Order: sequence, then structure tokens, then C-alpha cells
Amino acid sequence: MSSARSFQVHGMHCASCAAIVEKTLRKQPGVAGAEVSYTAGTAKVNFKGTPARAEDLSSALKPLGYSLAEASPMPGGYDHSQMLKEAALAEELRRKVRVALPMALLSLAVMAWHTLAEFKAVPAMPAAVHSASEGLLALLATVSLFYVGQNYLSALRRFVRHGAANMDTLVGLGTGAAYVYSVVLLVLVGPLKNYLPAGEGYFDTTIIVIAFVTLGKYFEVRARLKTGEALQSLLGLQAKNARVLREGRETEVPVDEVRAGDLVVVKPGAKIPVDGEVTEGASHVDESLVTGEPVPVEKAPGAAVVAGTLNTTGTFTFRAIKVGGDTLLAHIIKLVGEAQASKAPVQSLADAIAAVFVPVVLVIAVAALVLWLLLGAGPLGFPLALAHGLSSFVCVLVIACPCALGLATPAAVTVGVGLGARSGILIKDAATLQKLGRVNAVVVDKTGTLTRGKPELVELRVMPGADDAAALGILAALEQKSEHPLARAIVAAAEQKQIALPAVSAFEALKGRGVRGTVGGVEYFAGSERLAREHGGILDNLNFDEETRQGRTPILLGSARGLLAVAFVADAPKESAADAVAKLQAQGIRIIMLTGDSERTARYIAQRVGIDEVAAHALPADKLAKIQELQAQGLVVAMAGDGVNDAPALAQADVGLAMGDGADAAIETAGVTLLHGDISKLAQAVTLSRHTMRIIKQNLFWAFAFNVLGIPLAAGVFYPWFGWLLSPMFAGLAMAFSSVTVVTNALRLKTLKL
Repeated sequence: MSSARSFQVHGMHCASCAAIVEKTLRKQPGVAGAEVSYTAGTAKVNFKGTPARAEDLSSALKPLGYSLAEASPMPGGYDHSQMLKEAALAEELRRKVRVALPMALLSLAVMAWHTLAEFKAVPAMPAAVHSASEGLLALLATVSLFYVGQNYLSALRRFVRHGAANMDTLVGLGTGAAYVYSVVLLVLVGPLKNYLPAGEGYFDTTIIVIAFVTLGKYFEVRARLKTGEALQSLLGLQAKNARVLREGRETEVPVDEVRAGDLVVVKPGAKIPVDGEVTEGASHVDESLVTGEPVPVEKAPGAAVVAGTLNTTGTFTFRAIKVGGDTLLAHIIKLVGEAQASKAPVQSLADAIAAVFVPVVLVIAVAALVLWLLLGAGPLGFPLALAHGLSSFVCVLVIACPCALGLATPAAVTVGVGLGARSGILIKDAATLQKLGRVNAVVVDKTGTLTRGKPELVELRVMPGADDAAALGILAALEQKSEHPLARAIVAAAEQKQIALPAVSAFEALKGRGVRGTVGGVEYFAGSERLAREHGGILDNLNFDEETRQGRTPILLGSARGLLAVAFVADAPKESAADAVAKLQAQGIRIIMLTGDSERTARYIAQRVGIDEVAAHALPADKLAKIQELQAQGLVVAMAGDGVNDAPALAQADVGLAMGDGADAAIETAGVTLLHGDISKLAQAVTLSRHTMRIIKQNLFWAFAFNVLGIPLAAGVFYPWFGWLLSPMFAGLAMAFSSVTVVTNALRLKTLKL
């Protein structure tokens, strides 16, 4: 029996660290697979047979500089401790940058003086100043390597002992080699003057490369923190306390002590602590940070409220229904956290390359040094060939760091999933996010997806001389005592219009036909045409064929005096349905409606929202078969539905989209959940996916191009023809710039208008 657990991973400093951790975990006994995310700092481990202990897994990683910790059981199952560690790492890097940058600027000033003096632009450096600058650079390089660059040296030691190499290993090896060479040159320049190049060595290289790389890491960590802002804001929505009615008194308790069934009081300006249903009072609640909708929603008795949303005006009491990890907010946090930590299929190529990239780079760097010595010693002389060879060795190690490659996909996924969550679009994992952009056919259910999913009073026709409010009041008074599903629509309409309902006596439910009762001394009936005829209702010249074709059900109100009014009840299309369909069609997506409803009703609703392809009387098996048929045609199919009967089709579709106000089975099966059943978010979800994939492809292109073009230049391949050589300082700056560029490009998604 297989199982899976999530862990926090500590000690990862670069994208290639994730590949090392993942590879090591997969080798452990009892582990079937592992998926490690550098951006989220998490590892999802799948076990087989007897699961390996967390302590054993952590012990296997410890010699490599990493460790595992159990994810904290926060509401929603997501641990935000990684964000705190990222913030602490950003602070540590900031302190080191404050030390490294002044040293780098001083080193650049010395270098600039020497360079300008060679071109006679400034006087040569006096001998005393020159000697002092040598000693100063040696001192600064020592501080830079052993304080600012201690992580790089630690990575180098682990590589020597265990053979595990990451980005820090490359930087440590390059700057360490430059430092050791420079010390040898400084101390032994006399005895070895015929074999070593003239000059001060590469102390400035050590100083500047470490400064630039550390600065790049600092910017990268800060940018990564910004990619997780959406999740941080969701975590910040959780209320810490709640005011609960206990023994008739309001008592403030921690939110984790609220139990289902408790009555919770919410004051103006307070966060709603758990999910529930309003029992008393009224207000408007700002649900924007959960649903993306900016307008506060009116709440009255019977209305649902969601944890994390903000009460704006009135005071109300609600009964807690879902608490702790069962709330919608907890569910959102869990989904977003898991999705941001998951891997998109497009990342597989980058991971495969990153896994072998570091060893290959080491080979290339050594080969560059050896070839410079073998091929360059003759025409250039050994000292200059050694200088160029060492410079190329350092450049290759520094510029080839695969950090940008490892960040290209997860940075964009993190921002994309977070933006979706802020807009009311919950995406289960990165694979779904990727597939959604390739969707070219969408199958939609009718009831609850395109329509509101519950009957509503859509029209009331009163006979000449009758009063609208009075007629609706009498009809609602009768239907208030009925158990028929359509009765609630009539009562809700009267409540919305704040119509006082008269008293009803001698009430009788007439099975399959309607109801009757006495109001104000007059006996009224309400129900079907058959019931009206039984009571002698005048139905001449009344024809409801057109209305029934539109899916409207007529409810006739009358008495012995004649017909008083006709109410039409229907499951009306959502306001956003037609616009959503039009936007999807504009994106080149084929729309098909599948519904179990009648052909007439299905055709009418399809016409209202702009859908041409309709299949009615569809059972769950029919919906599943239709999805399979479309897939057999080579289409990438998304299925949008809200009911339990949609679950098989949702699972079969390439992407399942569930309405957030639908059944839990549909939500759990689907890859995407549209909060509050807002069908307009479907087109937004496709837009989000396509833009995210565009960013990922841009990132991967530039990361690949950077390394493919940068390594030959750094190795000196172009020197014999063009005289091109890359300075190690520029290599460090370019490497840092590439990582920051990739993350910054991903952050552009935050400006996307969905």
C-alpha cells in the first residue's frame, strides 16, 4: 500500500539543490518517488511498503548539507514556516551584501586605476600605493571568501567528501581556485617569476564574483518572496480569535477552539473565523480576497459566510458549520500550497538537464584550463596561457550555474497559481495549469454551471385589475406551507420584495397538482393548469407552450372568482454565462453543452448563452462517452460541472473544472475549482494558463540560451578568431543577472488583467 507525506526541506540554496535532494530521497529504502520544490522549500515523498522514517530520510541528507522536517499541521495542511526561513535568509544575505559591496567597489576602483593607467589616461599607481593595494586586496579577498562566501566553501567541502555538487559548489571552486592561485602568486612570485604571469593575481576576481553572486542571490530570494505573496495574503486572512456564544454570553476564544454548531458573533470590521450560516442580523461582507469579487456581498439569515472574509457594516450571528481544516479558506490554502510546490511536465526537461549540468560544467571548466595550457603555451607563452586558462576556468564555473534554468518553471507556476487563487480560480497542480492552456474544447453541464442551479421566479403576470404585490403575497403565503421545490422560489421572491405574507387557514397540499387554502376568507388555489381547470379557472386564450419550451414552469393562482395571476419559475442562466461563452469562443475554443434536462429546455438555455452544440437527456455514462469521443478526435477537453453525476466526466477530461458552490465530489475530482460557481472565471483560467506557459517558455529559452552561449565565451572558444575573453567579474554579474531576470519575468504575471 502506497502513501505520501510532505516535508519542509532546509539548507537548499539554489535550484540544483532540489535535484540533489530529490535524487538522494529516491534512493532511500521504502521510498517510491519524491518531488522536491526549491521555490516552496518542500519535498513530497511517496512511500512503498513500510514507509521510511522522517529521521532516516533527514539523516541521509545531512552529510550533503540538507535536512527534512515534518510540515506543521496548520489549518489547510500548509506550513508557512518556509516563508519565514526565506525572510531570514533574505536578511542574512542583506547583511553579507552590505559587507561585500563596499569591498567590491574598492576592488573595482583599484582595477579601474590600473586599466586607465595602461592607456595613459591617469598616472601610474605609485609604488607604495601599489604595494598597499596588493595587501589590501588580499585581506579583502580573505574576508570575502571565508565570511561572505562561507556557503560556497561548505558546498565545495561536501563535493570533495560526497560528490554532490550544486551551484554553490561551482562558485566555491571558481573563487577558491582564484584565491589560492593569487596567494601562491603573491608569496612565491620571486622563485616562480618565469612560470607565472606578472600582476596581482585574481584577488579582485574572488571579491567581485562573490559580491555579485551574493547580491544576485539576495535579489532572487526577495523576488521569490514576492512570488509567494498571494499565499501569504491567504494565510493572513485567518482570524486568530472568535466571539462565541457560550451559556448566553459572548466569549472570545482562539479560532481553533470553535466547534461545529457554535453560534459566532461577528462585529463590524472583524474577520469571519470559520464557515457557517447566518442565523440573526444582517451585513455586507467583503469576500474579495477569497473570490476576487470587489463588491461586498449582502448577508441575511440563511446566507453562507466564509472564513477569512471581512464583515464591513452590521453585526450578525452565524452558526459554525465547517471549522479548522474543513473551511473553504483552509481548503484554498492547501490547494494553493500544494499546487505551487508541484511540478509542471514542461519542467522535466529542465530538471533532467540540471541534474547532469554541474558535473558537465566541471568537466568543461577543467578542459578549458588544460586546453589553454596545451594549445596556448606555444603562441602566448606559459605565463599568459596559464592566466587565460585560469580566468576561463573561473568564468565557466561561475557563468554556467544552472540557477536560472531551475527557476524558470517554478517561479512562473508559483505566481500563476497565486494569481488564480486571488481571482477565485483554484488550480490543483502545475500539470493542470499547463494542460489548461492547450484546451481547445470545453464541455459544460447546464444546471448549476450555465444556470443558477435553483428555481427562481422569473416573471409574474397578474390579471387586469389585480395588484402585483397582493397577488405575490397570497401566492407566497400558500407556497410557504408547501414542500414542493418550486415553492421556495416563490417565497424567496416575496421575501426579497419585503412583502408581508397574510395568514393562511384550511391549508391542503394536493399531490402532483398544487396547494389550496383560505386567505382573508377567500379560498385560493395555486398549482398546475390541471388544478386550475378543476377549480373552474378560466384558461381560454391562455397558452403556455412558448414558456414551457423555454424551461419555465407556470404556477397559476386563482379562486372561485377566476384566475388572479400566473407565476413562471425557471432555472435562469447566470448573468455571466453568455459573456463567458463568448470569451471562450473568441479564444478559439469549441463549446458543447451536455445536460440531463429535456431537449426543449436545453436548446433554449443554449440559445440564451450562445452555444450551438447541445446534447440533452445525457446520463453520467453519456457525458463520459462524449468526453472520450472528443478526445479520440484529438481534442484537449475541459469539462465544467457541479454535480456528483458530473464526477466521472470531470475525471476523464484532460482538465476538470468544478463549480465552487457545487458538490464536494465534483470539487475533489476536478483539477480546477471556480469559486462561487462563477462560469466567467473559466475564460480567465484559460487566459491565466496561456500567459503562464508563455512566461515559462520565455524563461526556459533565455536560461538555455544564456548557458549555451555563455559557456563557450567563458571558455575562450572565440579567442583565436576574435580575441574575445570574458572577465570573471562579468561572468559573476551575468550569472546573478540571469537568475534575477527569470524571477522578475515571472513576476510580470502579477500585472495580468484576467
